[in-house]
Amino acid sequence: MNNSAAGSSSKAKVGLSQQSEPSFKRKRAIFQKDLQHMMYGFGDDPNPLPESMALLEDIVVEYVTDLVHKAQDIASKRGKLLTEDFLYLVRKDAPKFNRCTELLSMNEELKQARKAFDVDEEKLATID
Repeated sequence: MNNSAAGSSSKAKVGLSQQSEPSFKRKRAIFQKDLQHMMYGFGDDPNPLPESMALLEDIVVEYVTDLVHKAQDIASKRGKLLTEDFLYLVRKDAPKFNRCTELLSMNEELKQARKAFDVDEEKLATID
């Protein structure tokens, strides 16, 4: 009698978890190569198990989706999603915050370098 009660409660839990999952289908293996390289860099096998890759990708996609939803909630007051919304969310996690600011500053430097290169190229084209 206990087994049937435990079985029915576990079925109820499974049913609840299936209902809470999003109803959209997402493309699999979007981050597969990147995650594979990261896993190898952290000491895993060069060709990790597909199950490990799928699990890690699910975790990453869930984290990113959750972060974007939180950023959208913050930005809804303003009506526009900005990079500052993401910085606000990771502000208490120093390594993430520092890496984000580093990547944003590198991105800005690259934009300026491309712009300078385009201007130089245009000047050379007009001189010829």
